[in-house]
Amino acid sequence: MTTRALQPEKVWNHFEDLNAIPRPSKKEGRVIAFMKAFGESLGLETIVDEIGNVIINKAATLGMENRATVIIQGHLDMVHQKNNDTDFDFENQGIESYVEGEWVKAKGTTLGADNGMGVAIAMAILSSEEIEHPALEMLFTIDEETGMTGAKELKSGILEGQILLNLDTEEDNELTIGCAGGVDTTVTKSYSEEQAEEGAVPYQIVIKGLKGGHSGMDIDKGLGNANKLMNRLLLELSDEGLIQVHSIDGGGLRNAIPRESRSVVFVKDEKSFRTLTESMTNVFKGEYQVTEPQLKVEVSKTSVDSGVMEDSAQKELLSSIQAMPNGVYRMSLDIPGLVETSSNLARVIVGEGKIELLSLQRSAVESQKKDIARAIKATFETIGAEVEHSGDYPGWEPKPEAPIIQTMKTLYEEMFQETPHVMACHAGLECGIIGEHYPEVQMISYGPTIRGAHSPDERVKIDSVQKIWDYTLETLKRIPLKSEIS
Repeated sequence: MTTRALQPEKVWNHFEDLNAIPRPSKKEGRVIAFMKAFGESLGLETIVDEIGNVIINKAATLGMENRATVIIQGHLDMVHQKNNDTDFDFENQGIESYVEGEWVKAKGTTLGADNGMGVAIAMAILSSEEIEHPALEMLFTIDEETGMTGAKELKSGILEGQILLNLDTEEDNELTIGCAGGVDTTVTKSYSEEQAEEGAVPYQIVIKGLKGGHSGMDIDKGLGNANKLMNRLLLELSDEGLIQVHSIDGGGLRNAIPRESRSVVFVKDEKSFRTLTESMTNVFKGEYQVTEPQLKVEVSKTSVDSGVMEDSAQKELLSSIQAMPNGVYRMSLDIPGLVETSSNLARVIVGEGKIELLSLQRSAVESQKKDIARAIKATFETIGAEVEHSGDYPGWEPKPEAPIIQTMKTLYEEMFQETPHVMACHAGLECGIIGEHYPEVQMISYGPTIRGAHSPDERVKIDSVQKIWDYTLETLKRIPLKSEIS
């Protein structure tokens, strides 16, 4: 069966149409044009604001004119990650999806279900003439994945809705009512190179086979971080005086747990190098036998120029990365099982005299977000590195008493004969930022089940799309009167 033949057919066809458009973060020009043309083709008022967000307005159906206006919101950009052995040009190719059992996946790349599936649901509502609904404002934001720029630059007054349905939650039995804020940390430093010791042999080390995943939603799942594992190995080898570091290249986007890392080192004692590397590989496999059964460490001889880090610079860098907080930093004391604060060392680039480290810190508590970011800054300033914090965005404070939350919780119980998980999440959602522009709007986030977001293992559960589609349509029928929203 092809993806376009799945049910609800209209949703899946819009998803495939969207996936044919390259839409990397910060390069959304083509998908903005696509959405603008889509709205205009339906004869609907379509607005592209100054930053590039697309807003498509649709009038209420007969009899629903007095209901509160609803904003349905999703983001247009997607995370671009691929397997190393996959030949794919994200800027010029469309995503190639396929059906495997009860899931839809992509061929060696991220699928774009985050947040393309939410966008497709909104498109299907816009293009339908049969759905009963109040006045709708469909808000499609840009650059959610690498800065939430669209939400940050959204102007007050451009929207009139009283309720916002965000379609960016990834478990179909969850109703999200709050989320963490975040801040990007960038570490840069220059170092002097020297020539590798005479007789030292260049080797490439590759750590791969890790699952990766969303650096918010998956940070508590015990997954391996390729950058931290590589650093552990290099530090062990360095402490034994076995290597000189030539270069390191690991990870990718800040909001993705790094799956792979490569380094090139000059080896002074090949036998001892291989023995210690094998020993550390077994340590890693033992530690991650449950969560990362495909973890691999490969070594091979290579050929590069003989420039390496000076010994003091190498020791400073590896020790600082070792000391850097990564993973869960603190659990919530208010909400059982919720990660409060975390950090993800997403990218490590070392070579040709330059160091660059990219990380993302998240927290539901603003003071804790500042604390962990400051801890990382202090760690690297001690070795003379430049540390910059950017892209700061707020969390979304839960308001469980809001009428729309109670309405949707009751509706979920009626439709599916189970109680939904009404919760806050550790991911960064745009609701917190949009709420700064529109503080009176009641907000809730939900969506179909997505696994492996931000990795080439990303997949969406087919029957959950039908479930969320039905749930959304019934929700629109139950939107209260404008006078009842307070």
